Amino acid sequence: MKINFDMDGTIADLYGVSNWLEDLLHEDVRPYVEARPLVNLQALARVLNRLIRAGYEVNIISWTSRNGSEEYNEAVRQAKIKWLRQHLASVQFSEIIIIPYGTPKELFADGILFDDEEHNRAAWGEGAYTEKEIFEILKNL
Repeated sequence: MKINFDMDGTIADLYGVSNWLEDLLHEDVRPYVEARPLVNLQALARVLNRLIRAGYEVNIISWTSRNGSEEYNEAVRQAKIKWLRQHLASVQFSEIIIIPYGTPKELFADGILFDDEEHNRAAWGEGAYTEKEIFEILKNL
């Protein structure tokens, strides 16, 4: 089974970074770099590593910035990968999928998804959960 995570608003507090929208509009990756964790990442890493050892695949499915240039979106991809390596270094993700903003995440629908956006959860269908349900769902796997 696959366990998929969105990043922004789910495990990374992009929207809590001051002036995040202005920075994104000016193609500055600062909010992606400075975003604080939204969950206890040490606890999350422990749970995910236990699940990986049990045979689960853990993936990231996240969007680049809305209306970003190709160069900016590549910088966003790199910033997100760096954030994951910094904050969840012990987790060996099966895939880190960072796709253009608005790409339907349900194209990758396999397993479960944790995502803060209701539209993404509805389109994913059964097995989609909010960021507030991460630990509750994972402890039952």
